[in-house]
Amino acid sequence: MGNRIWNLTVINTLLLLLLTTTSPVLSQEPFYKDKTIRILVGASPGGIFDSYSRILARHLTKHIAGNPIFVVENVPGAGGLIVANRMYKAVKPDGLTIGHFNGGLVLGQVVGNPGIEFDAPKFQWIGVPTKVYTACVFTKASGITSIQRWMSAPKPVKLGATGPGSNMYDVPRVLGSALQLPFQLVAGYKGAAEIKLAAEAGELDGVCWGWDTTSVLWAKAVEVGEIIPVLQAAPRALPGLTSVPLAIDLTKGSDPRRLVEVGIHDQGAIVLSHALSPGTPKEPLQIMRQAFTNVLKDPELLAEAKKARLTIDPVSGEELEKIMTGLLRLESGFVDKLKTIFVVKN
Repeated sequence: MGNRIWNLTVINTLLLLLLTTTSPVLSQEPFYKDKTIRILVGASPGGIFDSYSRILARHLTKHIAGNPIFVVENVPGAGGLIVANRMYKAVKPDGLTIGHFNGGLVLGQVVGNPGIEFDAPKFQWIGVPTKVYTACVFTKASGITSIQRWMSAPKPVKLGATGPGSNMYDVPRVLGSALQLPFQLVAGYKGAAEIKLAAEAGELDGVCWGWDTTSVLWAKAVEVGEIIPVLQAAPRALPGLTSVPLAIDLTKGSDPRRLVEVGIHDQGAIVLSHALSPGTPKEPLQIMRQAFTNVLKDPELLAEAKKARLTIDPVSGEELEKIMTGLLRLESGFVDKLKTIFVVKN
């Protein structure tokens, strides 16, 4: 009888020990289990922002414990400013909404542009899938077939753009100041697809935007000479553009050169920014940053990106945060120079 009681006591003790040591583990489910994550894209469907968001959405779930569902929602307007302001002011900081907007908007904060309702350092920066360097391309019908023809154009060429903060808007303004190029910005388009249609209809002469955008929307047109790249704003020649001049090589003097380096090259690293709202807890931020790093090495994503003519040249969340902080610490004298270019006058 005594042995039986002793055995029951031992069994009960072991069961109690098992339950107390395993129940917390069993109760800890992945943060993103059974969750749906929205990616708010600050551009219309069909352009480079939309393309990268959708390829990321298809593959990110594999790299997050709990396999959450990703949904892409396009919110075009104001060059991504609508999404940036919404992420800052209105989106709950629960890690369930990612804002994909133009990081170049931060220069708008630096120079004090109207409409900026965010403080960039407070965003929880996730990363950038690729650096975006700009190529200015023109339709054959425009007659601008080289940088020399642009420089000597008898009247300003019409360039399409979304709004301030986008490379389509900001890069021409930097080039105009640094290289004295004649142009007229026609802003207010919702996104790349609309600009493409306007150029093909003869309403625009061309556009300055990421070379990837041209590769996605106008690959065939470039091949047959209907769309002509005449200038690239990049630190070094982009693939396939070795014979197209670099803006930095055409600058004369240290001030114009630095304008190109900060206003174009630095912006190129932050254009395709992804961020969580201010106040998002560390756990979802760390999960997203790691997933972002991993997915951009995923062989399936890389194969799909190659097929879609999308490059992968990432910037980590930590690097992105550092760049943003650096922009907000530019010396006042240089900021004054930037204001002459980037300040939007109502």
